[in-house]
Amino acid sequence: MNISLQRFLRHLYFLCQKELLSLFKDPRMRIQLVMPVIIEGFLFGYAANYNIEEVPYAVVDNSGTASSRDFLAHIEAAPTFSCTAVCGNVQEVSELIDAGEILGAVVVPENFEKKLLHGGQAPVQVITDGRNPMIASMVTNYIAHIAADWSAAGGFAHETVTIETRTWFNPNQLSRWTFLPSFLAMIAFVQVMFLAGLSIAKEREQGTFDQLLVTPLSPTEILIGKATPPVLVGLFQAFMVFLIARYWFDVPFAGNLFTLFLTLLIFMVSTTGLGLSISSVAKNMQQVLVYLLVLMVPMVLLSGLVTPIHNMPAFLQAVTYANPMRFVIDAVRRIYLEGAGLCDIAWDFVPMLAVAAVTMPLAGWLFRHKTT
Repeated sequence: MNISLQRFLRHLYFLCQKELLSLFKDPRMRIQLVMPVIIEGFLFGYAANYNIEEVPYAVVDNSGTASSRDFLAHIEAAPTFSCTAVCGNVQEVSELIDAGEILGAVVVPENFEKKLLHGGQAPVQVITDGRNPMIASMVTNYIAHIAADWSAAGGFAHETVTIETRTWFNPNQLSRWTFLPSFLAMIAFVQVMFLAGLSIAKEREQGTFDQLLVTPLSPTEILIGKATPPVLVGLFQAFMVFLIARYWFDVPFAGNLFTLFLTLLIFMVSTTGLGLSISSVAKNMQQVLVYLLVLMVPMVLLSGLVTPIHNMPAFLQAVTYANPMRFVIDAVRRIYLEGAGLCDIAWDFVPMLAVAAVTMPLAGWLFRHKTT
């Protein structure tokens, strides 16, 4: 092996060892690197959930007939619905919705049974809380499906065409199956950006950065040594989230672990360049935190994590091509849920590698010109 390469690897090894020791030697830092990942993993699994698992609702039965009681009993038998109040009029329903005690109400009209017996349509009013349009839409759709099933079972509707739906990659349409794989990329992004961003600024504040500059290490070796530990920590934290998603929430993993972590590695190299660039420019840790928050919020919002990219205005869709987080979330979801291979997600690598090709040399230039 070339002597200069041996020296480079030795320097890199000792610098990475020094960075990792500074991270893990402090008990508080060990807790900060592990506990937030576990807590946020469980929070995303339980709280970031667009599926309705319990719907408290009220009933107004103006008909009071056997048909209306049977229809309402059919709704109450659904596992997600829980009748919490029987009201005499719509005004009582309004008070319950205003207080947030129910998500919706079912109002059966007086002539409900009469219209059914005469073969006509018997409309049932569904009142929902529009302060959360997504939940209101889901409640309405659930009740509509229950009403269609009840009508068909009672012989009141004779459908000539039936529709059977099947959802690929997420048969039960569980939102945590989408969120938890994406959280692998997000936790790696947040931690790598913070660790890389604070590394140089922390050395400056502690007064050890000047000592580092007078060592035999070259600026390139210092830069790579500063970049490697955040990537290793990010991979470790992503693996922790993977274990939570796979074995606690039972989100089936259809892909290949090597493909998954290679994708995360490429993504983290690009984000590490951003973090080190910020750290080289900032004068202290407070400035780093401000710069990171200003940068990270739009990157997360424009990643497609919550809002689909195609729902954004055209000019914002164009901006997302410069956001590596958009492509890593797409790639990780496809690997995790579809079982996509390297060839299937190859185009997602191109923007991430392009960002890495720009940010890492930029971080190197800033490091040489702003820190020496």
